[in-house]
Amino acid sequence: MSSYSVRPATARDAKAIAEIHVATWQAAYTELMPEDFLKSMTVEKRQAYWREAIEYSEPQLLVATEGEKVVGFVGYDRSRDANSKPTVGEIWALYVAPAHWGNGAGLALWDGAREGLKEEGCTQVTMWVLLRNERALRFCEQAAGFKREMPSLKTVAFGSTKLEEIRLKRAVD
Repeated sequence: MSSYSVRPATARDAKAIAEIHVATWQAAYTELMPEDFLKSMTVEKRQAYWREAIEYSEPQLLVATEGEKVVGFVGYDRSRDANSKPTVGEIWALYVAPAHWGNGAGLALWDGAREGLKEEGCTQVTMWVLLRNERALRFCEQAAGFKREMPSLKTVAFGSTKLEEIRLKRAVD
């Protein structure tokens, strides 16, 4: 049984979401991305982005809390991939504060997003993950039941570094 609760994000959550986003990138991507790129991520920039996302529900955002403290978030909506069917949703972002990795917050967020996608009429869901992000791939494949779509590899630039992302997919049910 998880000690985490999941609820829709509110405007007052934007700063906590931004702090988690920055801390998670700086912890998870240390070996993958240039240090200057990771240091250029600021809570202020991310807070403005997430505040707008919450205001316009694009993507829809849920937060995981432990007591009153926000410890993770998930953003989901329809797939942004070209030519995707309207019944395909996408996990746009799923991040948990490093101190809570492996404790069930990610699964609680995934369950919340899955319910939201079902309510939206989605039957399939995709998620893009950096190919070298082994922790995220392990979570998505082993804990959340996603499968890799091998021909989906794409290269994405992060500052001066180019990394490959792979699309994962599964049924929403």
